Amino acid sequence: MQMKFKHIKYLSTRILWVTGALFAFIFALLIFISILAVQGYIGIVYVLTGYASMGLLLFVYYKWIYEPYRENAKVLQLFAAGYTIDALFDRHITLSPEMDKVIEKVQEIMETYEILNATKKQAHYLALQNQINPHFLYNTLEGIRGETLSAGLDNVAKMTEALATFFRYTISNVENLVTLEDELKNVNNYYIIQQYRFGERLSLSVEYDAQDEIEIMSCRVPKLILQPIVENAIYHGIERKIGEGKVRIKIESTAKRLIITVSDNGVGMTEDKLQEINDRLKGMPLDYIKPENEKHGGIAITNVNSRIKLLFGEEYGICIYSTLNVGTDVEITLPKITERNQVLYEK
Repeated sequence: MQMKFKHIKYLSTRILWVTGALFAFIFALLIFISILAVQGYIGIVYVLTGYASMGLLLFVYYKWIYEPYRENAKVLQLFAAGYTIDALFDRHITLSPEMDKVIEKVQEIMETYEILNATKKQAHYLALQNQINPHFLYNTLEGIRGETLSAGLDNVAKMTEALATFFRYTISNVENLVTLEDELKNVNNYYIIQQYRFGERLSLSVEYDAQDEIEIMSCRVPKLILQPIVENAIYHGIERKIGEGKVRIKIESTAKRLIITVSDNGVGMTEDKLQEINDRLKGMPLDYIKPENEKHGGIAITNVNSRIKLLFGEEYGICIYSTLNVGTDVEITLPKITERNQVLYEK
């Protein structure tokens, strides 16, 4: 009995049964009317009109409902079997508005997956293409560092070393996920370089629960998500500020999430500007691989936000809080990825 009615859970099967029962009832009614006509109770015109109406109804049902349904079912079967993809998005008649939205979402996910894979291949290609250039750069910087040390210019040597380490991390490391400790070291090297420009006017601090230091520092995060935010804080907030500029990185950890807040005491922004930026950060924009319009170059916050959403989903990403002439907080929400569950997030 269970095998006999196993398809009753499908709405299409139920609709077919109800439709068949309805047509059977109409046909039985026509037969009854025909019997009455033979016995002389009603005119033959009514019988002919009934049969013509049923024929027209069957034709309309076949052309408007059964044929489109059969076409949709065939396309879905071919898609499920892996024979076609494009046909799924090229149908003229769909089952329902909700099914249209589902298929649009599937298409969006597939395009996102293709773009993400394409950008990964591009990153690996660029890394192979530039495998000689970094060595030349590192050797040159090491040569400059050696000369400055010989000349007693310790500060210049320190700056050169920080620059070489920063480039090595940025160019050579093509890993998808890195430890938070490595990201913070990269930020610190960037800060050392900027310190020679701003001097004592710029300070950087990192805050987290010392009891959870080992766990927090070993968490995996996407590469190059912190340095662009710190660069943005310096460029847009502190550089235009009179007086001391402070950048603070605060790290908070929950059972499933890692929340990193990059704060500055810069010029801040108006409510309209803040709303405009947060609106752009919502959703999942796919134009992060396009060249930026930022005059200062670098990786914009929208790019970092898009990369996070592409990797982990729309529930993660960046949100900004700011007050004019007070400062800006950039809150980054990430899944808490440890060595044990890293495989779940590797693409």
